[in-house]
Amino acid sequence: MTPSTQPAALPENSYGGGAAPAVNHANNATHPQGRPEEALAELHAAVGRIAANVEKVIVGKPDVVRVALVTLLAEGHLLVEDVPGVGKTSLAKALARSIDCTVSRIQFTPDLLPSDITGVSIYNRQDNDFEFRPGPVFANIVVGDEINRASPKTQSALLECMEEHQVTVDGQTYPLGSPFMVIATQNPIEMEGTYALPEAQRDRFTARVSIGYPDPQAELAMVDEHAGHDPMADLRPVSDAEQVLRLVQVVRRVHLSPEIRRYAVELVGATRRLPELRLGASPRSTLQLVRAARAQAALAGRDFVVPDDLHAVAVPVLAHRLVLTAEAQAARRSAADLVRQLVQRVPVPQAAMDPTGQFLHNINPNHHR
Repeated sequence: MTPSTQPAALPENSYGGGAAPAVNHANNATHPQGRPEEALAELHAAVGRIAANVEKVIVGKPDVVRVALVTLLAEGHLLVEDVPGVGKTSLAKALARSIDCTVSRIQFTPDLLPSDITGVSIYNRQDNDFEFRPGPVFANIVVGDEINRASPKTQSALLECMEEHQVTVDGQTYPLGSPFMVIATQNPIEMEGTYALPEAQRDRFTARVSIGYPDPQAELAMVDEHAGHDPMADLRPVSDAEQVLRLVQVVRRVHLSPEIRRYAVELVGATRRLPELRLGASPRSTLQLVRAARAQAALAGRDFVVPDDLHAVAVPVLAHRLVLTAEAQAARRSAADLVRQLVQRVPVPQAAMDPTGQFLHNINPNHHR
């Protein structure tokens, strides 16, 4: 894994400021909760505020912040992987603090137990019965710091939480709140005292990003602004859980044409035929890809998905799910590079339909190979 690998850059002006959202007005009937342009305008403004708030802490990394916001709106979970000291935990905490909702933080250590995450049933002598004491996973945003420093047994405690938004303890199932998002950080697996996340758990993370080292100008600005003061201390919420749920509903209603659906399936299916991989992307990753593409389209001010939206999120959504063969690892190939090559190689729909059934001929001029 390459710590400095950057996620695919998302289009400029994809949130906050800039031109007004480009909405397809012919699709108003499909938006029962109000006019789509009003909903997208609220999303545009709210995401701009959250992004500006996070960027007070994470200097010079707008693309990383965008991927985090796409993951939030796609109802997914985010894995932040990089070397120590580049701001992984700061990104997770800044995003959590920007939203007025319940937040918990779990420091993963080798001696952490599954019950320390999910909760435990304790005998109540007064009632002569067991009562459940919820663990830190019962929050809207759960920040898991250095998740791969805990044992695989403890890591597996998050599997049910992340996929089904519930916790089962002693045969009793407890639902989690909504919205629910896990933002986990991890060090590269080559570092001492780490346990590689199993494939099943990596597959539950919608996207993975690497922050990377800042450029000299950004690092100088960070020294000037952060050396004598912690910006995290002044960070205040600029949104709340109720608004996030409204924005998620807006993203759910973004139109996905049949051509785009087939293109997403072909893109993911192509990973399963690569000779450099011994494990391609799962059907779950297809669902996560289209959800992230819908969120990306909404951030760009559109109520329909185009191929460029899939391209923008393909690397963060797919790369961490792929397992390279030993030969590919020896040749120093990376999963991110393979995804980029697939994006160039898989034929793009020559005409993708908008919600009215009209063809959009001017999207993505890539040609068939």
